[in-house]
Amino acid sequence: MELVHLRDAARELGVSYPTLKQWIYRGKIRSVKTAGGHHRISRAEIDSVLFRQGGVGGRGRKAAKARHGIAAGAPGAGLEHFISGRNQLVGRITELKTVGLLTKVSLDIGGQRVTAIITRDAARDLGLKTGETAAALIKATEVMIIRPVGGRAG
Repeated sequence: MELVHLRDAARELGVSYPTLKQWIYRGKIRSVKTAGGHHRISRAEIDSVLFRQGGVGGRGRKAAKARHGIAAGAPGAGLEHFISGRNQLVGRITELKTVGLLTKVSLDIGGQRVTAIITRDAARDLGLKTGETAAALIKATEVMIIRPVGGRAG
């Protein structure tokens, strides 16, 4: 798990250092304490907050809509889509590879890699770029849990 210093995390989130400290104290963002008592924020937590804010730099939904060409008053400008948080895995785009009509998108989600194959047009419409946050939406009828046979793992 990659841990980020608070000043760097604040810069990425587009907030001041004191604001980030208040978020930690109020439980709005999760942090871990080092042996010396200093707070650090995981990369996964930063990605999750950025995704909830609608993009990068803490600019929120209005800026995200502007980046995607949705002007105020335009059709769809007032529409918000909410999906159960249990079905979303937020991470950072680590790879985009387009071959023909398809694009392979890989996300780093808390140190785990999730890969999806989407159309080239969908990747373009979403404005996907390596290093930015995105979410994998899990749409499945079942999730299976497995364990090694004959013993404990780890």
